[in-house]
Amino acid sequence: MPEKVIVSSNNPVKLEAVRVGFERLFPDRAFEILPIAVDSGVPNQPMTDAVTLLGAKNRAEAARAARSDADFWAGLEGCAESYEGRLSTFAWIYIIGPNGRGKCRTATHELPDEIGRLVAGGLELGVADDLFYQRKNSKQLNGSVGLLTNDLFTRTSLYVEAVMLALIPFKNPELYSNG
Repeated sequence: MPEKVIVSSNNPVKLEAVRVGFERLFPDRAFEILPIAVDSGVPNQPMTDAVTLLGAKNRAEAARAARSDADFWAGLEGCAESYEGRLSTFAWIYIIGPNGRGKCRTATHELPDEIGRLVAGGLELGVADDLFYQRKNSKQLNGSVGLLTNDLFTRTSLYVEAVMLALIPFKNPELYSNG
């Protein structure tokens, strides 16, 4: 019987990243990836590292509270934060499992000036990308990083590695305390 993983989102990018991350790190196990929409408790576009991590943690905990019949719960939250006058973007992955938790932040990349201005002005990054690139729903497709790299990296590929790294405490439970 597959292990249940509840992902705190209906976004296909996040669901696929969690599926691929779990399957790559645990190739001998079967997983059922199930979405649930829950609130992060933070703004739609977090603008600091700490708030973004809190949003990912809140999402994982809310997923567990809503669906306690699973084996793992994953929260993913994206951020745009200012460094040296330019906005950069990244995400936090927070996973709760049967004997603790794991977390990891994705790689970071700078946003183009105009997109940064739109986000700093109050737009969510996906909306800003859609306006700038004249696209629809890019955050559920290749995301900002895909648009900027001609899909050499995509939002999914960026998240997959972070999911795998967040799962390290579950791959090596003897090395980590329950925390």
